[in-house]
Amino acid sequence: MGLFETLKERNLLYQSTDEEKLKYLLEHEKVTVYTGTDPTADSLHIGHCVPCTILRRFQQAGHKVIILVGGATAAIGDPSGKTDMRPMLTREQLEHNIEGIKRAFSRFLDFDGENPAIIVNNADWFKNYSYVDFMRDVGVHFNVNKMIANEIYSKRMEEGGLTFFEMGYMLMQAYDFLYLNKTYGCNVQWGGADQWGNIVAGAELGRKMNFLDGKNRTMIGVTNPLLLTPEGKKMGKTEKGAIWIEKDKISAYDFYQGIYQTPDACVEMMFALFTDEPMDKVRAMIKENIVKAKKRLSFEITKFVRGEEDAILAENMSNNLFKSAGVDKSNAPTFEINMTNESIGLLNLLVNAKFVQSKGEARRLIEQNGLSMDGEIIKDSALILTKSALTNGILFKKGKKNYLLIKTK
Repeated sequence: MGLFETLKERNLLYQSTDEEKLKYLLEHEKVTVYTGTDPTADSLHIGHCVPCTILRRFQQAGHKVIILVGGATAAIGDPSGKTDMRPMLTREQLEHNIEGIKRAFSRFLDFDGENPAIIVNNADWFKNYSYVDFMRDVGVHFNVNKMIANEIYSKRMEEGGLTFFEMGYMLMQAYDFLYLNKTYGCNVQWGGADQWGNIVAGAELGRKMNFLDGKNRTMIGVTNPLLLTPEGKKMGKTEKGAIWIEKDKISAYDFYQGIYQTPDACVEMMFALFTDEPMDKVRAMIKENIVKAKKRLSFEITKFVRGEEDAILAENMSNNLFKSAGVDKSNAPTFEINMTNESIGLLNLLVNAKFVQSKGEARRLIEQNGLSMDGEIIKDSALILTKSALTNGILFKKGKKNYLLIKTK
């Protein structure tokens, strides 16, 4: 099965500015495809990696892959689907985040070998591009009425908070595609469905430039469906936070459990993205036993992202933790705290261990009988725990499936 048929069969191709041309190119030529990411954090969570899992298939099929890191666009912040303006990052923060993202992408793409993927930073071509020249070259091709009617800006407009600063984001991303086409022969841009407006803008800019200079650039925009929870939120985070790719940000157990918490409706697409399992086999497995399918999914994605050793460890921990006979402390995920005092408040302990996001969350769980300690429901949010009590560890449970053993170093 060719790449185009694989993408369609796995339901990974959602929208395209020219699907017929894309099909022809993938069947008869080698393309150069790029996806972009803004370095707003120093790692990626599982939701960020969706386009990258697809570009992995492009690279395996012999196509050229480019990862664009938005060192310039991140200074503005993508307003897509946002109700508030993103916080602006310093140059130092951006440089730190870019290095982390480069490491994360190496989990999915080969940056060596005969057909290496490459990473580019749009700060390199924007840093010497004057505002006046950019507006004369690019801004003149954008109609403001059409821009503000775009879904990208709708939420920001409804809230009455869209800034002119943010409106420049679409222009910059459109120019990125044009620049990569001129410099690397890049003819396909891939992204999530929430980027459709920005991606179309790039393809349209190429079409207008073709008309002006008589060239015949091929610039095709494509999106994949978004991984959405039943509430309509993008996948990538759980009640405990983001499912990070970097090992130092999340334990193997928490990564595995984060995948296991995937909503049932997203399981098929997660298999399609992160595994090479035949889809007829996947659909049959889901229909027969969704719990078994989610366990298989959790193992395969943990293995793919973190390695087989972590996958086996996390699977064994999960199996041992959830046996009907009870929980074995020796297999529980563990947090070691360095206590300088002889005692610590329960809420401070749970926040420090990142078992809860805030003291407020802990209080709510206690009020709802949703927190337990060594099998006993916690009733008192003002509880004080001694250093000696934590020497051998206390096993905390949140909800039905979240466990953490907290002990002193």
